[in-house]
Amino acid sequence: MLDEQMLPDKPPALARSLGVAGVLFLTLSATTPASSVFVIIPGMLQEAGTGAIWAMILASLICVTTAFIYAELSSAWPVAGGEYAAVAQTLGPMAGFVMLGVNVFNNVLFPPVAALGIASVMATVAPGLPAVPVAVAVMIGSTLVAVLNIRVNAVITGLFLLVELAAVAVVMVLGFADHARPALEFLTHPVVAETGQGFVPASAASIGVATTIAIFALNGYGMAVYFGEEMREAPRRIAGTILAALGLALLFEGVPLLALLLARIHLATLLTVDDPFGLLVRQRGSAGLSALVSVGIVLAIVNAIIACVLACARFFYSTGRDRAWIPRIDDWLVAIHPRFDSPWIGTLIVGGMGTLACFLPLSMLLVLNGTGLVAIYGGIALAAMAGRRSGASAHAPYRMPLYPLAPVVTLLALAYVVWTSWLDAGEGRPGLIATAAQIAGSVLWYKLVLCRRGQWKVQT
Repeated sequence: MLDEQMLPDKPPALARSLGVAGVLFLTLSATTPASSVFVIIPGMLQEAGTGAIWAMILASLICVTTAFIYAELSSAWPVAGGEYAAVAQTLGPMAGFVMLGVNVFNNVLFPPVAALGIASVMATVAPGLPAVPVAVAVMIGSTLVAVLNIRVNAVITGLFLLVELAAVAVVMVLGFADHARPALEFLTHPVVAETGQGFVPASAASIGVATTIAIFALNGYGMAVYFGEEMREAPRRIAGTILAALGLALLFEGVPLLALLLARIHLATLLTVDDPFGLLVRQRGSAGLSALVSVGIVLAIVNAIIACVLACARFFYSTGRDRAWIPRIDDWLVAIHPRFDSPWIGTLIVGGMGTLACFLPLSMLLVLNGTGLVAIYGGIALAAMAGRRSGASAHAPYRMPLYPLAPVVTLLALAYVVWTSWLDAGEGRPGLIATAAQIAGSVLWYKLVLCRRGQWKVQT
C-alpha cells in the first residue's frame, strides 16, 4: 500500500535527441547484417543448398510486408513499448500483454545467445577461448556502454556498423571478382549437396525451412519503434526509418549470399562447410584479411548486443510506466539517469539478466526463445487489420500500400512457418511449445495480477 502511495504522478520521460540517422544506426546494428551473413546464412545453405537464393527472395517478400505493418503501426504509436502497445490499442489489453510477455523472452535472450557465439567466431584469431567467460565479459561491457546517453550510443554503434559493413563488402568483392557459375541456375535448378549422392534437387520443404532461417536473419528492422520516444518528429519519420533499415538489411545480406554462390570455389564445399564465407575470404583473400574480417564479425556481434540491450531497456521502461509488474520493480524500470537521460536501472537489470543467461546451455536458450517471432509478427498483422477496421490507427501519418495485402501475406506465411516448425521435432516443435507456454503464462499474469488491480491501460 505504501509503495502505491509513493508512485510518481507521471514517470520521467525519455529525451528526444535522435534524428533519422541515429535511429537507423541503432536499428541496423540490431539487425546486424554481418552476423547474419557469417553466422545464420550458412544454415540456409546447409538446409536448401543453392535454393537459399529462393529462400532469401521469399523471406524478403515476407519481411517487406511485415515492415509495411510495422511502419503503419509505429507511425500511429511510436512508443518504447513497441508491438505490445500497438496490439493493446487495437486488439485489447490482454492481447497486448500477451505480446509483452512473448517479447520479454525475445528481447532478453538474444544478447546472451549472440555473446555465446563470439568465442567460436574468434577461433581463427584466438583459438581456445572459453565461451561462457567471454560472453559474460561482453554482456557486462555492453551493458555499461548502454547506460550512456543514447546519442553517444548512436555514434558508437554507427562506427561499429561501418566496420561490419566493410567486412560484408569484402565478401561481395571477393565473390564477384572471379565468379564461376551463372546466377540463373540458382533459380531454375536449385540443388542441395548430399553426402555420397552429389547434388540433388532442393525440395520445397527444404527451401521453406531455409526461408524461416532467412526471416530470422533479416529481422530487427522493427526495433526502430523502441527508440520512438527519443526520436524527433517520430510519427512522421519512423516509418521511413523502418523501411530503410529493411532495405539495407536486404542489400547487405542478400548480395553477399549471391556473391558467395558465384565464387570460384567448389560448390559442394560451399554448401556443406560450417563457415563458407570465412572460407571464401581465406581462399580468395589472405590470412591477414581473414583475421581482420573475423575481428569485424566480433565487433558486429558486440554492436548488436549493445543495440539490443538499448532497445530492451526502452521496452522495459515502457512496461514499468504501464505498471506491468510489481510496484518496486516498475519504479526501477522508469528511473532516468540525471546525466545520461537513459533508463539506467532498467538497462542494468536487462544486462544482468542477459549475463546470468550466459550460464544456461545454448540449446536451452534457443528453445526458450522459441518461435516468438511468429507470435509477434502474427500479433501485429492482426493489430493492423483491427486498427483499420475500428479506425484506431486512422491518425497514423503513414499508411501501408495495397492494404490488406501485407497483413494477409504475413499471416499466410506465418501459418506455413508454424506448420514446418511443428514437423521439425528436434527444434521447431519444442520452440512452438515454449512460445505457447509464454502465451499461457502471460494470460495467467494478466488475469491473476493485473486484472485484480483494475483495468490495465497502456500509455501512448
